[in-house]
Amino acid sequence: MLTHLTPGIQQETPRTETLTRELSYVEALREATDQAMEADPSVILFGLDVDDPKAIQGTTRGLAEKYGPARVFGTPLSEDAMTGTAIGMALAGLRPIHVHIRMDFLMLAMNQLVNVAAKSRYMYGGKVALPLVIRSMIGKSWGQGAQHSQGLYSFFMHVPGLKVVAPTTPFDAKGCLLAAIHDDNPVMFVEHRILHFHKGPVPTESYTVQPGRSRITATGEDVTLVGISAMQPECLAARHYLAAIGIHAEVIDPIWLSPLDIEPIVESAEKTGRLVVVDNGWSNCGAGAEILAQVAERLMGIRDLRVRRMGFAPVTCPTTPVLEELFYPNARTIAGAARDLVEGQPTGWIPEENPALRGIAFKGPF
Repeated sequence: MLTHLTPGIQQETPRTETLTRELSYVEALREATDQAMEADPSVILFGLDVDDPKAIQGTTRGLAEKYGPARVFGTPLSEDAMTGTAIGMALAGLRPIHVHIRMDFLMLAMNQLVNVAAKSRYMYGGKVALPLVIRSMIGKSWGQGAQHSQGLYSFFMHVPGLKVVAPTTPFDAKGCLLAAIHDDNPVMFVEHRILHFHKGPVPTESYTVQPGRSRITATGEDVTLVGISAMQPECLAARHYLAAIGIHAEVIDPIWLSPLDIEPIVESAEKTGRLVVVDNGWSNCGAGAEILAQVAERLMGIRDLRVRRMGFAPVTCPTTPVLEELFYPNARTIAGAARDLVEGQPTGWIPEENPALRGIAFKGPF
């Protein structure tokens, strides 16, 4: 069931009824935005192409017509200036949702995000709020290559004052976006573009998935798989490959990366003694490295632990599909790495592909 948090919004609790309504990730984001804007006139939506006919893959469709150009509007191609404008809006009492489309170009607004947005509440002794949501996409698609495919959210995990969330399911996409909109701190909202086409059960009413709520998505006792964002379905598929050879994997979705709910991951790793963390970025200084470090610190002297981090190959993001197959982790390579940990040695095993476990292909337009 859902229990009330504040008027017009509810906080996630274990549900007793079966959800039958399904939405896509895109539809869930659009519904969350619509419900937040309807409940609170201080919520505004702006950014590159939010009022374009393609409507950011449909996530903003119809909102400009419903709420008008004062609350939903496109912006110039000026990431730094528009982020500064968003910060000013938040300091003035609005709750802006700023859509940047691709995370790669947040680099043009790093001073605004790291030195202003993240620090304002601290520098003013908690007397100001900065309720700002920054939406941005990550991940491969169809040959986006070096400057349009990067998952750079670990940059923002490093900075106190910024929250970072990377929901995987439509349920979490809606609940996390509503939680982010109602938060009085800046939130980096990370969307993997391939997830936009996934469908799942989503309640009609408003609800939140609050920070610090990792979720065990499948239970097992032989190895723990932690999948971030689009690597979560890959880990679930890897679990099926492993089950076919008698290895039972536990799979965890961290959902919020900062603040990070590490306890379920620690408890699972203590049980299995083996941990694979699969990221959507480079493994060096990445989110996966942080998760492994925290688990190792907690279990030092308590449990012998075998670990593996997986992520981008240590080169620039490639363009061609052939190189993409080598660059990104997938269900089969994750399964192979997990088996190596269970066996305690390199096995060279990569399962034969099962087409039924293949991920959903990206369809554009970005």
